[in-house]
Amino acid sequence: MENTLSENINYAVIDPKAYGQWDELLDIFEGLRNDNPVMKVENGDLHDPFWLVTRYEDVMRISKDNQNFLNSPRGIVFGLKAGDMMIKSITGGSPHLVNSLVALDAPIHPQYRRLTQEWFMPKSLGKLEDELKSLAKTTVDRLMDNGPEADFVPLVAAPYPLHVIMQILGVPEQDEQRMLFLTQQMFGGQDEDLNKTNMADMTPEQITQLVIGAVADFEQYFAKLANEKRANPTDDVASIIANAKIPDENGEMHYLSDRDMAGYYIIIASAGHDTTSASVAGAMMALAKDPEQFARLRADRSLLAGIVEEAIRYTSAVQHFMRTAATDIEVGGVQISKGDWIMINYVSANHDERVFDNPRQFDASRSPNRHLAFGAGTHQCLGLHMARMQMKILFNELLDRIETLELAGEPQRSNTTFVGGLKTLPLRFTAA
Repeated sequence: MENTLSENINYAVIDPKAYGQWDELLDIFEGLRNDNPVMKVENGDLHDPFWLVTRYEDVMRISKDNQNFLNSPRGIVFGLKAGDMMIKSITGGSPHLVNSLVALDAPIHPQYRRLTQEWFMPKSLGKLEDELKSLAKTTVDRLMDNGPEADFVPLVAAPYPLHVIMQILGVPEQDEQRMLFLTQQMFGGQDEDLNKTNMADMTPEQITQLVIGAVADFEQYFAKLANEKRANPTDDVASIIANAKIPDENGEMHYLSDRDMAGYYIIIASAGHDTTSASVAGAMMALAKDPEQFARLRADRSLLAGIVEEAIRYTSAVQHFMRTAATDIEVGGVQISKGDWIMINYVSANHDERVFDNPRQFDASRSPNRHLAFGAGTHQCLGLHMARMQMKILFNELLDRIETLELAGEPQRSNTTFVGGLKTLPLRFTAA
């Protein structure tokens, strides 16, 4: 960008390119937390006005209060007016292109969440441990074979969690690259390196159309998968979703609608790997910059859980969610009206110096580490135990196999306002 981000804060906080300029963006959020923690953001006819909430305490409160701050009435992800209008024209008036768990409120949300919640609990996930260890070894083998210099993202950070979540969904291995491509188009639609198009020449409407196309491809794929799992169920989440039934208004049980079922599949398939990929890469970048901490972690595996939690906080892959005020209410000393749109910014909350000492420093020994990267309350990430488990196993393997680690070039972060992280991470390393 020609101008510095701080010259137009209102635009910077919704500009995809601003999220690629990480340090300068964190400077902006630090200033807002101190001087204007609940700020009205308006940019003419570009988008509907919304309140930007940047302090940890306020973001935590809104995340937990699902009675006064709703998910359903308006978009749960920031969007421009042109894109919102296009989505509503396709969905018949719904602001949600994907009708997933994160777009639902009570009483429907808890009904849908309970369908798969038990599967994602630690007791159930334990049966995957040996398979994950084998996958982690194979993944790190690939990295070592491409050394002593390699881009960590396409070799490790992207394929490892993708394979895990596809196995959980029962998606054949030969279809994994298709799932990765569609996820990059859906979440990376604002970044031309990730969406595989010449996005620099595209209008906001065309970018929205790109995302819509990715969602349609997802829905088509999972509709076929659901039919297969309903006819021949197996021991995976896809079969649970395909065969789940919920009560209607009369108490009669019925399968999920095609749209709701597709939304369930999509949120697990996409959010289940992109966020973990970003967290793994973010931690490796931080450790490559801090050889003393890397050596300490290699020597002390009791810090494995700390590496995982700090990776998730430090990266803040899910950068924001939107909420709608259900009533007139005060947040951070500012009066918000019923129906107002609100952005709870996790990047800022997870770097709030009121809660985290030296928040821009990656510190695997940070304790406590009550980050908000998984959200909070009833909408807390369904797959948080899965993410922690697979990251812990992968980092243990990486620490076993790599003796020295440093950057081999400048990492690049994706230009996207919603789910973000490193898109390149050139590393130089030696084998243990």
